[in-house]
Amino acid sequence: MPYLTRSAAGTASTGVGLGFGVPGYAHPLVAPLEWGELTRPATPLHWVVLNVADGPGTRPDPRCLETAGRLRNAGVRVLGHLDTAHGARTFGELVSDAHRYLDWYRTDGFFLDRCPTERAALPEVRRMVTTLRALCERGHIVLGHGTHPYAGYAEDADQLVTFSGSWGDYRWSQAAEWTAAHPPERFCHFVHGVPRGHLEEALRLARWQGASTIYFTDHTADGGRADPWASLPGYWDEIVSRVGTGVSE
Repeated sequence: MPYLTRSAAGTASTGVGLGFGVPGYAHPLVAPLEWGELTRPATPLHWVVLNVADGPGTRPDPRCLETAGRLRNAGVRVLGHLDTAHGARTFGELVSDAHRYLDWYRTDGFFLDRCPTERAALPEVRRMVTTLRALCERGHIVLGHGTHPYAGYAEDADQLVTFSGSWGDYRWSQAAEWTAAHPPERFCHFVHGVPRGHLEEALRLARWQGASTIYFTDHTADGGRADPWASLPGYWDEIVSRVGTGVSE
């Protein structure tokens, strides 16, 4: 099966310039349009997260196998979703999930969701990242902190998610001083509830704060009851055009 071989995207660099990191849509059976849009030629994608069932699931999922294959055939880097639960999950549990992603879906790296941020947790996260790199040679590792962590985390991962939240919080946010010592390719921002009329402002904020990987959507968390990342933003075509042509620069 051609989709069980890792793509060239798995060994490529993130790339220069603004592009998308997709936190992961709903299951392909529920959201086929969303996943299909990610294979559109010339879409400036840095990577996409595959979250089968709060992780890799208990057995290979045919729909997710097909989706992962199509993404890799289109040159898209696919990352397996590992939920660290802010450090509550054990090293063994996470390694077991990583093996399943690699064995079943041939992922190109991993997204460590709800990653700890404090200095005390750094040694254990560093141990996890070192192990993942040994399992997935040249794999891309993203730490999904969602806020600015202790600066030492930047020494280990390829990228850090230093903002994940609402537009209301994002427009008043500031980058931590230590981030200035690193290039924009090291940082990602996920923002929900961004109105169409504020897209240009949001893109400028990402550039000013030094993040080259972004995902903006007009969907909201609805008080925590909804997943704002589960479906395409209503202005997907517009934001793809803006980012792809560099109109926000």
